[in-house]
Amino acid sequence: MKHSKKYQSSDSNKDEATRIARGTQRPGQTKEQTKLIAQGIQKGIEQYKKQQNARARELDKKLKKANHKVTQSDEPEIQVQERIVHKHHWLPWVLLVLTWLCVAAYWYVY
Repeated sequence: MKHSKKYQSSDSNKDEATRIARGTQRPGQTKEQTKLIAQGIQKGIEQYKKQQNARARELDKKLKKANHKVTQSDEPEIQVQERIVHKHHWLPWVLLVLTWLCVAAYWYVY
């Protein structure tokens, strides 16, 4: 067997190619011509799938290489701890106390 099973034409490719060839069939076109067109479409579909598989393999290789570099880096990881410091401003508290004092003075006077 010259070709692996991976690249052999499947029935779905043949059916799809035949359907497309019949959809674009011209009046007066013979069955043999339609069959040749379907074979050409089928080869195009198979070639496209081969290209996509090759691209996917290359992408997987690149991703594995990138992940390997990240996990195998020689630099020690630096852990940064964030310290959140809430600094309250004094003005709201002063205004609150002054308001309470004014309300108390108002109640006391009247």
